[in-house]
Amino acid sequence: MSTPRTTGIMASYLTHALPVALLLAGHLVSAQKLKIDSDGTFIVFSLKNSIISTAKTLAQNVMTYYHGNEPGQTPGILPGPPPAGDYYWWEGGALWGAMIDYWHYTGDTTYNDVVTQAMLWQVGPNKDYMPPNVTASLGNDDQGFWGMSAMLAAEVNFPNPPSDQPQWLALAQAVFNTQADPSRHDDTCNGGLRWQIPFSNNGYDYKNSIANGCFFNLGARLARYLNNQTYADWAEKTWDWVQSVGFMDADYRIFDGAHVETNCTDINRAQFSYNNAVYLLGAAYMYNYTDGDSKWETRINGLLDATIRDFFRNDVAYEIACEEHMTCTTDMLSFKGYLHRWMTTMTQIAPFTAQKVLPVLQKSAQAAVNQCTGPPDGTTCGFEWSSGTFDNSVGAGQTMNVLGAVSSLLVGSAKAPVTNATGGTSSGDPNAGSGSDSFTNTPAPITSGDRAGAGILTAIVLASAAGTFAWMSLGA
Repeated sequence: MSTPRTTGIMASYLTHALPVALLLAGHLVSAQKLKIDSDGTFIVFSLKNSIISTAKTLAQNVMTYYHGNEPGQTPGILPGPPPAGDYYWWEGGALWGAMIDYWHYTGDTTYNDVVTQAMLWQVGPNKDYMPPNVTASLGNDDQGFWGMSAMLAAEVNFPNPPSDQPQWLALAQAVFNTQADPSRHDDTCNGGLRWQIPFSNNGYDYKNSIANGCFFNLGARLARYLNNQTYADWAEKTWDWVQSVGFMDADYRIFDGAHVETNCTDINRAQFSYNNAVYLLGAAYMYNYTDGDSKWETRINGLLDATIRDFFRNDVAYEIACEEHMTCTTDMLSFKGYLHRWMTTMTQIAPFTAQKVLPVLQKSAQAAVNQCTGPPDGTTCGFEWSSGTFDNSVGAGQTMNVLGAVSSLLVGSAKAPVTNATGGTSSGDPNAGSGSDSFTNTPAPITSGDRAGAGILTAIVLASAAGTFAWMSLGA
């Protein structure tokens, strides 16, 4: 029996458990009902090609929000940042991760050249995903999202860039190395990464779960890909710090973050699904890297149960911090896709989770598709999946969510993430990022773009006994 490090996905689980989201006559519909036999096995009468067809329509829809490959536009980014458009820099990096997964699951190469151009255009002069034009809102989490997309490209053998261009693995290493640099770590709150990188940015005084989660996630994945204990040590240290500072409690609730001037005691208890997802995936990689260490199995089980408890209502993805009253920001409207995609990958590298996770994701994906009935052609997706109806909340994030949920349903016929010893072809550079700017002596100008990034909390307060969140900008 193979060890967890080399175990592939369980035999075609989802090949026999595809949900019934079909694209028929140009409309996303539920053509057939899911049936369960006496043994609890899912029996579905839809075809793999139907899932691929639906995913292709969703990919086409999400790419209508991207204009970076048009004359006069900037490759790699979605329209923004505010007030120029709705989207911050980080969400472009997140989009390319979703499109890389889309290619991996469906085999559709339509967008590969666009993805490659976008990913390479934003690397910056030091090839570390810190382009100078985003300095004013550059967070460790923002950089981390681009790094995780590069890491994904290496793990699924997305076509490598030309040899004279930065390579996927080296880009992921550059992001990790810059974040592991001593200039990013200090003694406030006994360690941990700050949210923002330049010291003059709004949010530099804040340490949060997502910045440290991206770092943890990258460390765990690099450890497995390169069989390198140094990355694993950083990942373990980061997980331990997140727990010790109180950002992850004993019930595996993950909270947003806290300010350094209080020694991180003013913890903002807002919870977001992408925090749970980024730590779940990283923990799965650590489980795999350590050949099934019971410590990581325990952590995965605890966090997985908490994630299903907190972020799935009747097995349908739900963003508890904002969905009830639809106070979600543009950033938050993209979180469900990461939740689906990363939980799916978790089942490949920590297969013991599949039996619990996959049926939930199937039901959630069906609910996601059911509400994609908006104009102009009856395939536009909204955000509130559990409502069962299109809610008129449209955008790149909302569409990317459903694309991630649907394309991930093909996991049963997809190859598990590779390593450099199991077929990975991307070239690395252990010294990548060594010439990067530490920003310790280069104050960045403060502009209206400072106020956001992938880290949600600008300043979030619990507003009423009814549980409504009031969302406020640190720069306001």
